[in-house]
Amino acid sequence: MIQNKNELINYRLQRSRESYSDAELLANNGRWNSAINRLYYAAYYAATALLLKNDLTPTTHNGAKLKLSEYFIKPGIISRDTGKMYSQLFGWRQKGDYDDLFDFTEEKVVVYFEPVKSFIDLIETLLAENNTSTQSLR
Repeated sequence: MIQNKNELINYRLQRSRESYSDAELLANNGRWNSAINRLYYAAYYAATALLLKNDLTPTTHNGAKLKLSEYFIKPGIISRDTGKMYSQLFGWRQKGDYDDLFDFTEEKVVVYFEPVKSFIDLIETLLAENNTSTQSLR
């Protein structure tokens, strides 16, 4: 049972790393739609850990994307290119999960592995620092 905010943040980071690992397993088996889904969730769980650390608690996936943009991308804490990657994954996950007769290819998916890993690493670094508070951003 999760007792406090720090435990929940750590849980989300664990889920992020597990989802990334799941994406690797799926890619190794040619399951590209599922791999893009897991890459998105790896990024999403890391993003929600950062948002939670800063007392930003969106209730939807789109809300998480908007808050990440407002509080971390626009101020330059996270690069715009990284923000674009996150938004693209958000869209790809929707397309892969809900669109009929659409299948991802290896070429479309493999390019996201390194950026997602870098995103997770960046968020872990930001969480370890004391200066990630959004109080100065509001």
